Amino acid sequence: MSITGTFMKVKGQEGASYIPALKELKKDVDKPLIAILTLNTLAHTVGAILVGVQAENMVSGSGYDSSYFGIPFVGIVSGIMTVLILVVSEIIPKTIGGATYWQSLAGFTTTALNIMIFPLKWLGILWVLQLTTKAIGKSAHMNTMTREDFIAITDTAEKEGVFDPSEGQYIKSLMNFNQIEVKDVMTPRSVMFMAPQSMKIKDFFKENQELRFSRIPVFGTNRDDIKGYVLKDHILEDIIHDKPAETLEDLRREISMVPANMPIPQLFEKMIATKEHMALA
Repeated sequence: MSITGTFMKVKGQEGASYIPALKELKKDVDKPLIAILTLNTLAHTVGAILVGVQAENMVSGSGYDSSYFGIPFVGIVSGIMTVLILVVSEIIPKTIGGATYWQSLAGFTTTALNIMIFPLKWLGILWVLQLTTKAIGKSAHMNTMTREDFIAITDTAEKEGVFDPSEGQYIKSLMNFNQIEVKDVMTPRSVMFMAPQSMKIKDFFKENQELRFSRIPVFGTNRDDIKGYVLKDHILEDIIHDKPAETLEDLRREISMVPANMPIPQLFEKMIATKEHMALA
């Protein structure tokens, strides 16, 4: 259960021989769980019974009093067994295997689980118990990770020093990138630098020699009548080649119309495909 998909992928790339078998176990996690719980229950139950019987036989055969301060000897042995089972077969193995050394024990665990599963499968016990687990809940052991989980993991990694704060912010921003829409980043027409398409290139250059924008929308009758856009580089190229009689309309490029609620990644793909620099929402 502690073995992650990332660990399996890395070990698979390294050529670890146990990874195919481990993937099969992770694919149907009910099988190893049933094997572990069955063996665990049998060991605890049968072990407790045998120890209790043996303790009773020892006391009966010795001729000594079978109680200690009024507590039956078998009860004392059972109490000690309970503590030992809790510490030796539960706490220590789960600490070693689940939290500390699970990576180094992955190969051994895979082999051991397959050995444990085989007799249960051969006897039909595994099939019966699997029917029970599937009847209770089919998706009880599905491995799912939401975007929120990934962001929470990033926050944890950032706090523990795995990521720098800037790296963590980049990852979280990337996760939220698909939720950003065109309307969230577009420049309103009221503040956009524009020019009439009928304006001569020579006049435009004289009025805007220190223009910092590289893409200039051009309009027809009014600012709401956007016809396209021109590139500043094309304007400068035109000036260099001494063609001052041309208007901005002659250099105009078509502008794509997109819905305001289009996700930004989708817009990028569209603009890359059409090799356009600007879109209108």
